[in-house]
Formats: sequence, C-alpha cells, structure tokens
Amino acid sequence: MKTKRNFIKDNIIIKSKQDIIPFLDDLKKREINSVEDLKKWWADKSETEAFLEENMAWRYIKMSCNTADEKLVESFNFFVSEIEPIVSEYSDVLDKRLINSEFFNILDTKKYEVAKKKIKRSIELFRKKNIDLFAKLQQKEREFSSISGAMTVTYKGEEMTLQKAGNFLKDVDRNVRKEVFELIQERRFKDNEKLDNLLSELIQLRHKVAQNTDFDNYRDYMHSALKRFDYTIDDCISFHNSIKTEVLPIIDKINIGRKSKLGYDNLKPYDTSVDADLKPALKPFKDGDELIDKAIEVFTKVRPKYGEYLKIMKKNSYLDLNSRKGKSPGGYNYPLYESNIPFIFMNATGNQRDLETMMHEGGHAIHSFLSSDLELVDFKELPSEVAELASMSMELISSEYWDVFYPDNEELKRAKRTHLEGVISVLPWIATIDKFQHQLYLNPDHTAEERKEMWNTIAKEFDSSVIDWSAYEKYYSTLWQRQMHIFEVPFYYIEYGIAQLGAVAIWRNFKNNPQKALDNYENALKLGYSVSIPEIYKAAGIDFNFSKEYISELMNFVEVELAKL
Repeated sequence: MKTKRNFIKDNIIIKSKQDIIPFLDDLKKREINSVEDLKKWWADKSETEAFLEENMAWRYIKMSCNTADEKLVESFNFFVSEIEPIVSEYSDVLDKRLINSEFFNILDTKKYEVAKKKIKRSIELFRKKNIDLFAKLQQKEREFSSISGAMTVTYKGEEMTLQKAGNFLKDVDRNVRKEVFELIQERRFKDNEKLDNLLSELIQLRHKVAQNTDFDNYRDYMHSALKRFDYTIDDCISFHNSIKTEVLPIIDKINIGRKSKLGYDNLKPYDTSVDADLKPALKPFKDGDELIDKAIEVFTKVRPKYGEYLKIMKKNSYLDLNSRKGKSPGGYNYPLYESNIPFIFMNATGNQRDLETMMHEGGHAIHSFLSSDLELVDFKELPSEVAELASMSMELISSEYWDVFYPDNEELKRAKRTHLEGVISVLPWIATIDKFQHQLYLNPDHTAEERKEMWNTIAKEFDSSVIDWSAYEKYYSTLWQRQMHIFEVPFYYIEYGIAQLGAVAIWRNFKNNPQKALDNYENALKLGYSVSIPEIYKAAGIDFNFSKEYISELMNFVEVELAKL
C-alpha cells in the first residue's frame, strides 16, 4: 500500500532543514536533457512533496489529537517555522525550472493541462517576502484549536466537551435544553474577546500577504490562491443570492412545521435540534468502536471494496473518533500521499450528527484510496469542490443503508429526515460564512464592534425568521466564532455549498440507477485533479452548476424526498 521511495532515503528523519536540503539541491541542479529526464525529475519532485506533506500531516494529526501536549505543538511549530519556509523558497525555484524547461510544453497537453495551470498560478503568486508571513500565519491559525479544544462545561457534576454537552440539546425536556444551551453559549462567550483579537491579528497578516502579492484585498488574493479556475467571485455572490431566494423559504416552512408540532409560542435556538415529535434523541452507536464497525458494514453494502478501505484504516489505527478534553474540535480526513491510507479524525459522542460525519469523512477516505494510483502529487491534491463532492455524496448514498444503525424503521426515517433537513439548512449558513468573509477582507481595518454589526446584518439576511433569538443577542453576535474555517482555512467554505448541490444531483441519479451512479462516482474520483472541475462533475454524471434555476430544481427534489419520510 505504501508508495516505494526511489529518491528520498527510507530512513530519513527531519531534525533540521539540513536533512532535506540535499534532495532539494539535487532537484535544483540536476540536468534535464530529454522529455524522459523531465518526467523522472517531476516524479522525484512529486515524491519529495509527498514525503514532506505527510511528515507535516502527522505532526498536525498528533497535535490535534492532543492539543495539551506542548511537545506535539512544538513539533508542528518547528516544521512550520523551520522547514516550510525553506521548502517554499525551493518550490518556487523548482516550479520555474519545470515550466522553463524546453521539454515542458512537449508533455501531453491534456494529461498535464491542469497541473500546468496550477504550477503557473503558484509562480505568479509567489513572493519571497510572504514566506515568513505564511509561517507566522500557520502558527497563529492553530491558536483557534487550542482555545476551542480547552472549552468544557460542567453539567450535573460532570465536566464535558461542548460536543458532548450538545447532545442535551436533543433532550425532550425544554428546561434541560435551555440550561445546557446557555452553558455552552456562555462558555463560548467567555473566550469571545480572545477569539476576536485572534481574528483581528489574522486579518492584518493576511491583508499584508495580499498587498505583497499586488492584490487590493485578501478576498481577491484567495480566489486566485485557491486556484478557482472554473468560476468567479461574481459567481460566489450569485450563489449567496440564489440561496437566499430558493432555500430560505424551504427552511422557514420546516421551522413553521416544527413550531406547530411542538406547540410553542416562540421557537428558540435550543428548540431546533430536538425531535419535533419530542421523541428521545437518536443514538445510532455507543462509542467509536461501534461506529467504525457499523460504518464498515454500511460501506460494504454500498460497495464491498469501500468496506475494505475502512478495514485497512481500522487495522492500521488511522482513526481517532471519540471526543475528549484537550482534543481539537471538528473532524477531518487527512490524505497521506506516501502511506496511501488516509487518517480520519473526529469528535464522536454517539449522536446522529456523528454518524453523518463518519459517512462524510468516509467518503473522503474512499476518494483517497481511489485516487492513490495517480502518479503525481499534482494530480492528487484536490480542489475542495471535488473533495467535498465525494464526501457529501457518500452521506446521501450511504443513507440508503442506515438500517445498520437503525433497525427500527421509524427511527431510520427520523434519521434520514434529520439529515435531509440538515442538507437544506447548511446552505444558508455556508452563504452567511462566505459573505461574511468577503466583508471582513474588503474592510480589513474594521473594529470589533463594526465586525459584530457586519455579522448581525449578514446573519439575519440568511437566518430563518421563525427562530427567536431574543434574550440571546450577545451570543448571536458571536456565532461566527464557532466556525473553524474562518480562523484556520479562510474562504474554504463556499465549496461545501457547491459540492452539496452536486451531491444531491449524484444521489438523485443513484435513486434512479444505483450501479450506474456509483460507476460514475468512482470514475470521477479516480481522476483526482487531473482534469478541470466541470470535467470531473461531468464524469460523475452531473452538471457543474449553481445557478438559481438549478438550485431550485435540486431543492424541489429534496423536498419531495422529505415528504416521503
């Protein structure tokens, strides 16, 4: 499974930049006298990138699994501050060697077209004066995980993570939900100023990066840096507007029905997660071991080899699923280009959302396995619009087999209904976060108070009018602070919305012809990023489209499926 090295020594341990400079120097100075020489050189460059990326990946994974361990934090920071800057400098030199080679344009145009565009864009954006800024940013960005990972509340004598406390928001007793909601929000608010200050520092550093790269603002810089070749900033703004007109009315309709069923005069924010019929919270599994075993069973039912992929991860301990104090919040699938086994990290506490997260990250894992044979890292490094298509599609496809978690048919229907309502409701939140970030970076010198006003205006634009936040205004004004992407991976979020639409389209195809839809799904995932995003979506049997009309068509389909439940 692990890729055999042909260039980097097998026993190398990175203790200083001197451990990697000989390999980088070889690539910098080696003669290239033919197309075959260039292909071999590019393969060695790719092997070096895979080695370095996985080395940093393990440092990040270990740190996020235990944010309280200073040695793990130091190990990650060492790589960011000592290794990445020298790698970044060499990368620009090597990229220029590649495109300036007389043999570069002789390479198969179709096969290398996207890789060439990515490399040229990297060269366009490289500025030596940004290297230290990027190192400083990476260290500063990780402070969010440390701050969030330390957040706990004590309820009924038990100290617990916010993720675990969130399970009580599904309690049928409204007083319990209210009490726990207020505990969680107050704990978050306790670090409100700390997170505000952190973002202010990040915004200034990022604005400097944009200015150094000859951009007026960081938004425009990031659109270019994220290599969004297939859509524009104006397309993002159109997406915001389409979500508001086509999705928000559906959410209001769902919330009106919820309010009516519950029989409340006001639908409060702590009433949105409980079952509308006041049935006890769904409990699809008891712990991480049961979660992975049942996930393997579900994936095997989708396609046997998908189950085998998860078995490989379990056997090799490439999973950390349970929530605990000191662990970074959230969840991710980290592709590892040398091991060719991805790592899944999450904070499971036994609820339905955890099941959805497992299916989501499992979709990413399937993608990693299916694209592992691609010859270059340049082909494996995915744009989020493609990566999230794989994961979100698997959430919906796998739901056809959730009887593994829910043998009771009524509970199964509840789980599917909860998930589909989430598919709809996440779209306005995505639009909110993306539009908020546009405003943050178009106005980088704003104050904390102006930021609060900015958030309130945008959030209310996309929020359901049915939910009553009165008495909780101070919490509402800081809801953005729970979104990791704003701190750690700015502007990486609208891709979820684009991919969610694609996932619904794939699921619609699956409902009509399961095997053909899965064949198309696999064909798309095997491409990695060797062709354009529209071509990948076409291979998946769907359109790369987020127009108002297309959004309306897909949401109508989801509404019909919801009505069946």
